[in-house]
Amino acid sequence: MSPTQPQSVPELQQAVLEGAFGPLPGELAVTSAFWLHHTTRLAGSQVTYRNHYLLLRSGDAFGACSFEAGELPPDFCAEASGHTLDTLVRHESAPVRVAALDAYLGRVRPHRDAAEAETVTLPTGTPEERARARDAAVAGLLDIAPGAKVALIGVVNPLVAAIREQGGVPLPCDFNLRTTNWGDPVTDDMDQVLDAADAVVATGMTLSNGSFDRILEHCRKHALPLVVYAQTGSAVARAFLGAGVTALSAEPFPFSQFSADATALYRYRVGQA
Repeated sequence: MSPTQPQSVPELQQAVLEGAFGPLPGELAVTSAFWLHHTTRLAGSQVTYRNHYLLLRSGDAFGACSFEAGELPPDFCAEASGHTLDTLVRHESAPVRVAALDAYLGRVRPHRDAAEAETVTLPTGTPEERARARDAAVAGLLDIAPGAKVALIGVVNPLVAAIREQGGVPLPCDFNLRTTNWGDPVTDDMDQVLDAADAVVATGMTLSNGSFDRILEHCRKHALPLVVYAQTGSAVARAFLGAGVTALSAEPFPFSQFSADATALYRYRVGQA
């Protein structure tokens, strides 16, 4: 019997702890943990992206969560290896909980084995070439009516362009950027853009900063399409397909920016067989 679909991240956490998705997480251990501080400025861009990631490996899966500077110290990883996933799913730190949930869900049901996932191979190439391929894959999930206002929560400049190319009006929101490449103002008030939106595109980082459930509830309440693009918690976001999330670009580790070789991301759409 398949588990009842969770409606929030805490509900998913509890279902995992109870074994609703497979083996009890107390039976699965983290074999390695690592912390990455990564910056990127692509050619021609005026923006330097600054990211911190926690990665937890369990079996053949990596759980991933991006977080804000100072939110999780690097020495957390010194003692994390060897812990069972139930301990980390209950951890006081949200990034640790998300990474542990992602490791568990990615292990019991890998993206590469999901029948409903469309595999997109990002080609061998330069950072710019691989970023363009990744952003095109995300943009391919958008289905925007002309004139639709699209809340973009977590600003990636190519997605701003993709929304405009499809006739939509981007409403950019980000905690760390103030303008897009074209000078559009970027607000840090998520409620402002959600209230005005006809559709929503959100980063998986909303899982780590606590805003994912608010976005999910808003989109369910107002019947808005919600596209999620996720390196953070890609298997976590997948659990909400059909429960608010209508499409997902899932990019498990190794992420496109950490390899010059071909890697895969996985696209999901509600109703896709």
